[in-house]
Amino acid sequence: MISAVGCAAAREGAILDPQFLLLLPLWYVVFLLSITCHEAAHAWAAYRGGDPTAYLGGQVSLNPIPHMQREPFGTLVVPLISFFLFSSPNGRWMIGWASAPYDPLWEDRHPMRAAAMAAAGPAANLVLSLIGLLALKLGLLYGLWAVPYEFPQFDQVVVAAAEGGSLWVGVGRFCSVLFSLNLILFLFNLLPLPPMDGASVLSGLVPAARRLREQIRANPMLSLIGLVLAWKVFPYLLRPAYFLLLRWLYS
Repeated sequence: MISAVGCAAAREGAILDPQFLLLLPLWYVVFLLSITCHEAAHAWAAYRGGDPTAYLGGQVSLNPIPHMQREPFGTLVVPLISFFLFSSPNGRWMIGWASAPYDPLWEDRHPMRAAAMAAAGPAANLVLSLIGLLALKLGLLYGLWAVPYEFPQFDQVVVAAAEGGSLWVGVGRFCSVLFSLNLILFLFNLLPLPPMDGASVLSGLVPAARRLREQIRANPMLSLIGLVLAWKVFPYLLRPAYFLLLRWLYS
């Protein structure tokens, strides 16, 4: 009982920490940017491939409002709750989702175009992650930031340097979250397990995988199992990729 009370008090103290409360809106802004670019890329690729469904629904847009209106629970409630509940050795982080509609008949007629549509979302996250990484690298090279002495956090890949002012501290935090969160979204969504984007990419390229995915779609429980498996496998993919990129960043 004493141990449980102590853990609860420690968690409450962390939540009430001013730095924690300041990081919450930063994370959420980057999350909205990332998920909006992800879904807009899906919608744009579908439109270019001949399916105007998402375009007519207003999803080909970098305005987050249409995406939030379509998935308010996944874009508002879940990200905020997850930030309070989830933590790792690299700090706290957010999860959530949005969606872009598409025509399943178009997908059946044009599996390769549908695969490109599925790949476009993770590709957008990869671009955002690389932008954040390159910005961090330039800041380190020009002395705006320094390598942290402690274990790097998702939202603090760099720390303030003597030459950097308070503005650059905030920019460093933003770029850290941009790099880390979009790397997470990129890798997680590319796992070839339904309902992840990677499964849709694979099914567009391999007919046998397409038939298997259709069978899984017909049974929501199998999709839930796929999501759980992806969650279990993901850390083994993220860790080596994350620290490989950090090694290049700090070199």
